[in-house]
This record gives sequence, structure tokens and C-alpha cells, in this order.
Amino acid sequence: MKLLYFAWVRQRTGVGEEDVDLPEEVGTVSELIDWLRGRDEGYQAAFANLEVIRAAVDQEHVALDAPIGQAREVAFFPPVTGG
Repeated sequence: MKLLYFAWVRQRTGVGEEDVDLPEEVGTVSELIDWLRGRDEGYQAAFANLEVIRAAVDQEHVALDAPIGQAREVAFFPPVTGG
């Protein structure tokens, strides 16, 4: 699965994208975030406040409790503002 990180999420994780093999127990976006937090301090910082994290599964905005299923891509980004 491809993971994409945008804006300050990218800055904190230190990567813009990566391909990962998820453990079987990761079935939702929030479980994916929990798994990522365990990787290192950068991921812990990026996902410290879930109120400011948005996600998209295969380019569809989803809630953090959404299932991942057989998705090919999950993206994480801060809320987008207009202007």
C-alpha cells in the first residue's frame, strides 16, 4: 500500500510517500495511524493530535474510523483552508 503525507505531516514524518506492507490487524485508518505512531518519533509527532489530521483512502476523503479494505493508497494531510 502506498502512503502519502502532505504539508506539515510530511515534514514531521520526514517522507512524502512510502510503500508499506501492513500487518493483518490494521483494518481502519485509525489503526493504521496507531501502527505508524509506533515506528518512530517523527510519526508520533505527526499524529499526536488526530483532530487536525484528515485522511483519504484511494483519493476519497474518509473519517478516521473508515475501513482500509483493499485500498491501494492512503493519504494524510492537515485540514485545508480556502483563500
